[in-house]
Amino acid sequence: MPLLTVTHTTVYRYRNPVRFGEHRLMFRPRDSHDLRLVDSKLTIAPAAEVRWLHDVFSNSIAIASFEESAAELSFESRIMLEHFGLEDPAFVIEPYAQTYPFSYPAEEIADLGRLVERDYPDPERKVDAWVKGFLNGGGPIGTQDLLVRITKAIHEQFSYSRRYSFGTQNPVETLDAGSGTCRDLAAFMMGAVRSLGLAARFVSGYLYDPALDDTLEGGQQDGEIRGAGETHAWVQVYLPGAGWVEFDPTNGLVGGANLIRVAVAREPHQALPLQGSYYGPAEDFIEMEVEVRVTRG
Repeated sequence: MPLLTVTHTTVYRYRNPVRFGEHRLMFRPRDSHDLRLVDSKLTIAPAAEVRWLHDVFSNSIAIASFEESAAELSFESRIMLEHFGLEDPAFVIEPYAQTYPFSYPAEEIADLGRLVERDYPDPERKVDAWVKGFLNGGGPIGTQDLLVRITKAIHEQFSYSRRYSFGTQNPVETLDAGSGTCRDLAAFMMGAVRSLGLAARFVSGYLYDPALDDTLEGGQQDGEIRGAGETHAWVQVYLPGAGWVEFDPTNGLVGGANLIRVAVAREPHQALPLQGSYYGPAEDFIEMEVEVRVTRG
């Protein structure tokens, strides 16, 4: 994977100058064996006092505080990184976990427990019924094959839609609608694999699409990759021996070759890229404009 640059710009516009409350930003990824942060720059207007912290999941968080009122608020995050994701890898899974069903070791249960729990209403067990269709009548099935089939089925059975309103559909709503944003589809897959007793967590970040680079250079975008050009969301599932493995149900991809991880969390609402408030009449808000570009170099 070449050196990549991610530019993420968000602009809020108002009819009259308003005062701003604190804003919470999740734009900066963490260095790891599969991602090296080379450079980062955060530009905010009007000027803000910024402090940094790690949240309960060790994500890097910036808190911006403002004194100046303004009719426009803008954030530009620019990061440069090297990424070493794998494409459709054969994961090294512990022998006892290579076939589903299996149980996590006792020493890991305490840390994984909340990541197996489901917290959405499903009285008719619709999500359970959907995912049980992949279990071959209850007989043993390869764990990696099972998760790959679920990932690709979501990509093939659900239509992708863009929605800019706040919030994420719960898995039952997504199943009933047959469509959703990348956040909705990730939440659905989390609910599906958790119903099988597997630990899953939500991932927020960016998606690199080489076709967009070709478009900028005068080529044609083929449109096969969904969710590029904006923030993206996918799922990690914990597999003993392989650790946290990336699954992108929006695109039916496994391994994270083009996925740039910024934040991981137990639930989608804990991984919002940007959130904050303002003081002024509700009708003063005009619009929010977001632009994300992920390019080589």
